[in-house]
Amino acid sequence: MTSYHCSNCHRSYPDEGLPYKCAHCGGTYALNGLLTYDPQQIEPDLPGLWRYRHSFGLPADAPVLSMGEGATPLLTSDLAGKQVAFKLEFLNPTGSFKDRGTAPTLSFLRSRGVDAAVEDSSGNAGASFAAYAARAGIRGRVFVPDYASGPKRAQIEAHGAELVRILGPRSEAGKAVRAAAEEGAVYASHSMLPFGLAGLATIAYELVDELGQAPGSVIAPVGHGSLLLGIAEGFRALQAAGVVETLPRLAGVQARACAPLWAVANMGAAGLAWMTEGATLAEGVRVRQPVRGDALMQAIQHSGGAVLAVEEEEILPGRDKLAAMGLFVEPTSAIVWSALEQVAAQLPEPIVVILTGSGLKSI
Repeated sequence: MTSYHCSNCHRSYPDEGLPYKCAHCGGTYALNGLLTYDPQQIEPDLPGLWRYRHSFGLPADAPVLSMGEGATPLLTSDLAGKQVAFKLEFLNPTGSFKDRGTAPTLSFLRSRGVDAAVEDSSGNAGASFAAYAARAGIRGRVFVPDYASGPKRAQIEAHGAELVRILGPRSEAGKAVRAAAEEGAVYASHSMLPFGLAGLATIAYELVDELGQAPGSVIAPVGHGSLLLGIAEGFRALQAAGVVETLPRLAGVQARACAPLWAVANMGAAGLAWMTEGATLAEGVRVRQPVRGDALMQAIQHSGGAVLAVEEEEILPGRDKLAAMGLFVEPTSAIVWSALEQVAAQLPEPIVVILTGSGLKSI
């Protein structure tokens, strides 16, 4: 059965409370081994990604907290002679892929009796948290950097969550929410809590169902790393279950203004010495210290993939090219276009590109 433990001291996630880090060593909670995946346990009568509930590792009394997340379309195209498929994650209920991780995480909160929680976000995770918290009857408070886009801030407040704007870079919002957690608030962190990984892994399950095979490659934006890591874990579970034989090559994409994993991949640990949390239109991946960075780097290296960086002047042209195909995404999501142009010729087919957030959030 899917379970979670501290990635440092390997103690299991406790049976009470909702710690966002290990109380014994301060380590990050992660999957304990592989996700459980059994085709015989899929429940087709449950909505969206909840048909894979058996793989989530949630308590038996955890509610099915759904607004229709998952089961997003896959749009195939022939680009420069390559078979490319776009996974339209921006069509999730709150307009981003974050809903896949939020639904099981908030379900876990309800199973622990939580009635109020805090979160930090550059926008999309906060909007998703606010919506599902409202659905679950949980009072929410969301810390966001002051530069977070107006539509995302409005969305958070529309769902009834308290919005706390923090001056400075994304990391300052993280400091503020951890201070609230030290004062006793329940920190429902989308990056620190591990329960959302199983929800994100459902992208892998859907891709195999939609394509009839494992994709040759997957390209996705990378901030904290949970999205691409969750997809990687999903494919590992499928391989262990005998559903697929090979794993796809993974390509993570960062904005050059804040690209710590790209720096490490190309220059080793020394690359972090000069990497800054620079301003970028791709606000959703402006993360200087990715929580899942080490695990994601291992998964990318194991797949034979790479981490790519996109220059700032390439972001909006990429968004416009996607829009010309009928796919309107925000700048954070649009960084995949430049990456696709950089490496498509070297990637095995079919190439799946994850489009993460709606362009309506950046107007």
